[in-house]
Amino acid sequence: METQTSKGLYVAEVTTVGGRNGHAQSSDDLLNVHLAFPKEIGGNGGATNPEQLFAAGFSACFGQSLSFVASQRKLPVDVKNVSVTAQVHLLQIEGGYGLAADLFIRVPGVNRDVAEELVEATKTVCAYSNSTRGNVRTTYQIVED
Repeated sequence: METQTSKGLYVAEVTTVGGRNGHAQSSDDLLNVHLAFPKEIGGNGGATNPEQLFAAGFSACFGQSLSFVASQRKLPVDVKNVSVTAQVHLLQIEGGYGLAADLFIRVPGVNRDVAEELVEATKTVCAYSNSTRGNVRTTYQIVED
């Protein structure tokens, strides 16, 4: 979806049949997974779930975006060494369900102050951070070696 201030770059297309106990497949067949309710919420587990897929996307996007921001600032940060762990929480809220996310970010090669500056700047670059802002409670925590 393009607006006056945005330009479409890529469209990911995934079809899911059977909801949370179903199957998801991308149009290019690179994603082809069974889905299952987690045991923690009464399901059988044994397969991935929407929260894990969201966590994978958020952590990958944030890590790549952080590396981009670092390169713009000519800082010695290698994306291969940046680690982002995303915990995505399924919440019961009034009238339905919601999500919350906690990101734990490790940026080797820079001190904590620089890492904090990079994380703050990355929040405005990462597509997931921009899309969830104001909708999904998200925390960002620097993890030191």
